[in-house]
Formats: sequence, structure tokens, C-alpha cells
Amino acid sequence: MTGGGGVPVHPTARDHSRPFDPPPELAALRARGPVSRLRYPDGTIGWLVTGYEAARRVLADPRFSARSELKRVPVVRPGTDPFYGSPALPGWLVDMDAPHHTRLRKHLMGWFTARRTRALAPRVEQIVGERLEAMAALGGRADLVERFALPVPSLVICELLGVPYGERSSFQRNSATLFRIDATAAEAAAAMAELDEFLTGLARHRRRAPGEDLLSALAAGGDLSLAEVAGVGALLLSAGHETTAGSLGLGTFALLSHPGEATRLADDPSLAGNAVEELLRYLTIFHFGVPRSPLEDVSLEGHTLRAGESVTVSLSAANRDPARFTGPDRLDLARPASGHLAFGHGAHQCIGQHLARTEMRIAFPALFARFPGLKLAVPPSEVPLGEDMGFYGVHRLPVAW
Repeated sequence: MTGGGGVPVHPTARDHSRPFDPPPELAALRARGPVSRLRYPDGTIGWLVTGYEAARRVLADPRFSARSELKRVPVVRPGTDPFYGSPALPGWLVDMDAPHHTRLRKHLMGWFTARRTRALAPRVEQIVGERLEAMAALGGRADLVERFALPVPSLVICELLGVPYGERSSFQRNSATLFRIDATAAEAAAAMAELDEFLTGLARHRRRAPGEDLLSALAAGGDLSLAEVAGVGALLLSAGHETTAGSLGLGTFALLSHPGEATRLADDPSLAGNAVEELLRYLTIFHFGVPRSPLEDVSLEGHTLRAGESVTVSLSAANRDPARFTGPDRLDLARPASGHLAFGHGAHQCIGQHLARTEMRIAFPALFARFPGLKLAVPPSEVPLGEDMGFYGVHRLPVAW
């Protein structure tokens, strides 16, 4: 797809007959070269990175800034207007560079190590089991998103942070607004304000009466301001359940649409770890890419990216690069899929990746073991896709057993 002057425009329209594939225009652009010119919705000319190696280089290079003042999104998204183009909100480390990003991230790293998240596995197993039994009690049909994919990560992140699960309707509503592509600037600002007010109050309470949770540790530590604690909490709470919920819902849809792979996983639960990596690669729910901007002129794949230009790294295109993954458009749960970029790469690689992996490694085998006859309750074409969300997934997934 091209705009005026032959400049490629970021493609967003998926082929609904292939709901798990990125827009086909991305593959066409990648075939022409790993870096292309890109016209943003406001008319600005920047760059689109679609090749795997080029994407890794950009994400690992500190000369490419993640600061919100420099960010530009490749789709029309009014809800970013209150946040992009201005300094990052307190605590929102994803919109910061070192040393501010480093200072905040070091307070979180110990809570999200592979070892610590493995220690959470028994509790995750308990939550998964309880949700599956509650779903089974409904009879023979349910919305898997409402009954399983959303509550499992919501319960896990609430317990980790120390957020009462009873408040879920409020924070889930506000998180959904923040991630909606069509949310207005006013709607997004209001959702952020409500989320911030809730977490500021909770952080203030935890500072007076700390518990054993992450929010208490941040609030009582004394190194972070109350605004920073609330901001970190808002970021982890919103992204921490939305992303994993999207992966569980869309991943189940993908497995039910590839019954041979679902059977393979059901017959061999030891495949779960590798299966999760392949599902993460194949689906890449962060479908609009990662925004960056060079702080100085940088040479990349024969192009000079000028300081201040906007760059979008397409994670979904990079994860389907045939130069890195053989037969990348095929779902193969036995494929060696390590090294994918679904969680990003470099200093800003997703801090919650080990927790997400733990939840998915437990949830998928348990789901198919509890419901061996699980199937879609509607034709695949009737599953509502989350194309209107910042994280791709499904809004609902009607299933039967």
C-alpha cells in the first residue's frame, strides 16, 4: 500500500479469512527490504522496520529513543494525544530512556525474574483450576474470554500487586479504554485519571500499612514518589492483564483452528513451553509495532535514519521473517521459536515476560485437559477480532464442549 509519492503507508487491514496473520502488505514490504519509508497519519514521513535482524538492531540500540515526547503511532489513534508528544507520566517507564527508565526498572526486576515467577506456579495452577471448574459449572457453553482468558491474568496480577480483585470492573474498563484505537483523547485522559486516582489512593494506604505485595514494596521503599508508585502500578495492572488475556484468548482460537496442533499439545503436555513460544511468535499481539526515534543520525540496512525521525518496528512482520523462521506463516508447536520478538528486545523488553509465560504454560494444557472436546461454538468468521485494540486478540470466544 502506498501513499503520495510512492511512500508506503502502514497497513492495518487484516485478511479476515486468515485472522492470525499480519496484514499481507507487511510481507510484501519486507520482501522489498527490511526497512521502508512510512507515511504516518499526520503526513509525517518516517520509517517502518519489517526485517527480523533490523528490528533487533533498532530495539537494542540506545540511540533509538523510547521517550513519549518523540513517539508517533502509525494508525489514527486520538487516545494517544494526551500522552505522546509530552514527557512521560510518572512511573510509565515504557515511555522513558535511561537513566530514568533504568531507575524505575531496577525496583521491579526482582519481582519478575524467572525464578520468582516459577515460585508463583502453584498459585497460578490453583487459579486456573478454579476458573476451569467455574466454567464447567455453566454447562456446555461459555465465552472463554469472559470466563477464563481475562480472569486468570487479572487475578494473578491483582495478587502480585496487592490490588483488590473486587475492583476489577473499574480497572478493566479503564484499561480497555486506554487500549482502544478509537478512544477519543478525552476518553483516554479520563480513564487514565480514574486509574491514577485509584492507584494513588491504594499506594498511599500501602505506604501507611504495607503488605507482602509489589505495590507495598514500592510505596514503603522510600525511593519512589507516590505518583511514580501509582504510575508503575497503573502500567503493570493494565498491561499485565490485557496482554496475557489477549494471548490466551487468541491462542485458544488459533489452537481450535489448527486441531492437529491442539491434539499434539493435549497428547503431550511437556510440549507446553515450546508451544507457548511458538504461539507468541505466530500471533504477536502487539500488532501495530513499537515506536522509536533516533537521537542522532543512524545507518540501518543502507538507509540513513535522521535524528528525530519516527520509526515503527513491526514485531509481527519481524516474527514472520523467513530469513529467521522457516515457514513462518505456519503454526508449528514443535518449532524452535526462541528468539522471537513478541516481548520486544533490548533494555525495554517486557518486564513481565516470565510471568506471562508461566500463566500460558499452565493455562493451555489445563484447558484442553479439562475440556478434551473443546470446540468453537460459532463459525470462525463470527469470532469478533480485536483489530480496534492496541493489543490484538478476540473480544469474545464462544466455545462449547
